[in-house]
Amino acid sequence: MDSAHPPETSAAHVERPALCAGMHDTAGAVRRRLRTTPTASWDLLCVVDDAMHLIGVLTPAELLALPDERLLIDAARRDHPHADPGVDQERLASLALTHRLTAVPLVDGTGRLLGVVGAAALMSILRREHVEDLHRIAGITRETQQARHALESPPLRRARHRLPWLIAGLAGSVLATMIVAGFETALTSKPALAFFVPGLVYLADAIGTQSEAVAVRGLSLTNAGVARLVGGELRTGLLIGLVLALLAFPMVWVAFGELRLAAAVALSLAGASAVATVLGLLLPWALGRIGSDPAYGSGPLATIVQDLLTLLIYFGFARLIVL
Repeated sequence: MDSAHPPETSAAHVERPALCAGMHDTAGAVRRRLRTTPTASWDLLCVVDDAMHLIGVLTPAELLALPDERLLIDAARRDHPHADPGVDQERLASLALTHRLTAVPLVDGTGRLLGVVGAAALMSILRREHVEDLHRIAGITRETQQARHALESPPLRRARHRLPWLIAGLAGSVLATMIVAGFETALTSKPALAFFVPGLVYLADAIGTQSEAVAVRGLSLTNAGVARLVGGELRTGLLIGLVLALLAFPMVWVAFGELRLAAAVALSLAGASAVATVLGLLLPWALGRIGSDPAYGSGPLATIVQDLLTLLIYFGFARLIVL
């Protein structure tokens, strides 16, 4: 790892290429060199010119399959993806996943080879990003290095990193209480309306959490546009909501004997499901657009927003249909 670069960039994980070949090297010559000279493990054979500009690459399997007399410059793949040393490590991992690479060469602005980020480094990057996201989804605000030791910190420090998002959730809970209080008259005249609030809120949160899990890393690891992702999640949410509504409608009707109440609950389920899936995607995307990690859009923040919207949708349908 190159300590001269920020820890979140691809250059921080670059290693000098363990094996390079010149423009006039043959496959047989390089294989003889491997047999006679101890060489560290390598993921890519980089073919370079005299100024160390990257021309192409070969995998170990491709090198072994070549005839001895074959010039490597003719066999090297010139379209192999490469990365800039300043690119974020997460984008580097995304590049490797998208193109199914086990190693990625890094080149500077002039095309000069700086080194290779191998399979072990890529796996390490993915693990680190996963650990960070788990903490952020849980509403734990910690620095990258500290995030790996969350359970080892003193209780006061752990509380300090968790409280900010939970305080935001507390403020949202006050708003949720005000929404319910605003429908006090409706609840008094139709107490059965209150029975469905916990279930609707839970289902919306669960659906939103599924979308957030997809969005948090999907927004970083996919090349699809946000409009396409939103469209897909909206259709998914509508389909989920429709299935849940069709299941809930007859149960509520049979249990309470009220067609309008069953319709309000079913429509609320469908509407809240669609909103939850879109919100689960858009909130991480919006945070990413302003420079914050998308994972901060999950956990307590997204939960309270979904709760507020679910309550508004439910009581809106209740007022329109039941009351």
